[in-house]
Amino acid sequence: MACEAIFKGTKVDGVYDKDPKKHADAKRYEHVTYDEALAKRLGVMDASAIALARDNKLPIIVFSLDEPGGFKTILAGDGTYTTVSG
Repeated sequence: MACEAIFKGTKVDGVYDKDPKKHADAKRYEHVTYDEALAKRLGVMDASAIALARDNKLPIIVFSLDEPGGFKTILAGDGTYTTVSG
């Protein structure tokens, strides 16, 4: 793959331990490893996509499509997001 990262826009601002829309006590991860995402079945994306990112050492940036400033803010390293990497 000829890219430096995978950006995944979602309805929430990152990866949580459980659905934040259903559970007020859901915890957002700032960083999670590929293996943690797979083992805990965090629902980042399907297991094959996570494994492919891991095998190619591509971080996955999970962010909200509704974040103020949008994708541009995330590219600048600002805003709220979760990084999935090694």
